[in-house]
Formats: sequence, C-alpha cells, structure tokens
Amino acid sequence: MSKTITLSGTKKGVISITKIEKPYGENSATVASIGISLAGNADAPEWKVHIPMTNLEEVIEALQALK
Repeated sequence: MSKTITLSGTKKGVISITKIEKPYGENSATVASIGISLAGNADAPEWKVHIPMTNLEEVIEALQALK
C-alpha cells in the first residue's frame, strides 16, 4: 500500500507514504516510510523518515493529539 498526498503550501510538493519490508537488508523489520518531495517526485523524496511498525500506533496517536 502506498499513498501520495499534495503538500499544502507548495506548487508541486507531495507527501508519500508507503510500507517497506526489509528496508535495511534481510534481517531488518518492516517500516512505514514517510517522504517529502518539494519537486513532486514521490519516488525520490528530499526528506524521509522510517518508523518501525511496532511504533506506528503511538506515532499515530501523537499526531492525532496535534490536531
């Protein structure tokens, strides 16, 4: 599953969200990858963060609390 969202306040920017299995090799855990591309290239974001799936619920709760 992946999703691309328009980045508010930019002309072409996007936020890309995807699930990556084994991002760092055979023994690495699955992560949620969130990327930001001001150029609009979801496949090559200028910034990205990988969140371990085991931390995902807590991160979602923290983001919801920001609203």
